[in-house]
Amino acid sequence: MEQSTAPAGTGTAYLWAPIATDQVAAWADLTNHLAEVDGTEEYYREEDLLEELGHDGVDPARDTLAVWDGSQMVGFVQVSVPPTPDNEGHGRGYLSGGVRESHRGRGLGRELLDLMEPRVAELVGERHPGLPGWVRADGGLQGSSASALLARRGYRPVRYYNLLTRPLDRGAEVPLVDGVELVSPGDAHEEATRIAHNDAFRDHWGSGPQTAEVWHENWTGGSVRADVSSLALSAEGDVLAYVLCSEWVDRELFVNLVGTVREARGRGLARAALLRTIALGAGSGAYDRIELVVDSENPNGATRLYEKVGFAHKLQTVAMQRDLPS
Repeated sequence: MEQSTAPAGTGTAYLWAPIATDQVAAWADLTNHLAEVDGTEEYYREEDLLEELGHDGVDPARDTLAVWDGSQMVGFVQVSVPPTPDNEGHGRGYLSGGVRESHRGRGLGRELLDLMEPRVAELVGERHPGLPGWVRADGGLQGSSASALLARRGYRPVRYYNLLTRPLDRGAEVPLVDGVELVSPGDAHEEATRIAHNDAFRDHWGSGPQTAEVWHENWTGGSVRADVSSLALSAEGDVLAYVLCSEWVDRELFVNLVGTVREARGRGLARAALLRTIALGAGSGAYDRIELVVDSENPNGATRLYEKVGFAHKLQTVAMQRDLPS
């Protein structure tokens, strides 16, 4: 797909084309601009975006679309559809993207969605034939232009997510748990942790099981920080709980996943693993803060857990969703 157009009254000719691997610098510049002007703090590095283009099941020529003003990327949309349905049997589709602040109000966001929403529906139909499906997008902070655009297209708020933060200028005392060993994950733990995660997230809203292929991509990503991640292992070596981290922004440790298998809940294992990660992060001297995102309606009391170990609320974003035609 490649075309030039000049929306009425703008006097600007735009180029529309998929995102190529040699364009990730321009893509990172745009995504980090959006993180600043929209206040979401969703920053990305070039190498992380390059990894996304190479993920299993991603066809950049059909699953990405960028808008260019000369050599500057001024808008984009990216499509993703996991290979497994959610825990209620729905095909899941996701759209992410945005428009550079100086180019807003020209209909670019609307046209990007017009062009890429059909691709989401196509992929959901291919990967989950016969199942109902939905498409979800990040509406950003309350009152954002993104949420207003999505609402006009029939998306509705379905969940609110809180970004929590904790400084790492102080460590934490790591409790001992009888019969449990706390370790950093290694290659030998990959499959056992995937199985534990799928069990832990069976009752999490909107989640679905992770395939071995998708899990491996996330497990081996360049931003993964296994040395400060933590697993709680049983005496038999089974993974009972886990805290898996990455570094998306320099000197900021981000917790991607926290979970406890259902049979081991109520023993404080996730808390112990998280405190170990906090202690390691603080002790390393490599990080100034640790952050994570939590579903505001998490049924397992996750927010209370994080607050008790020193996390504080930083901002809230909204997930917006609409059903796909059956």
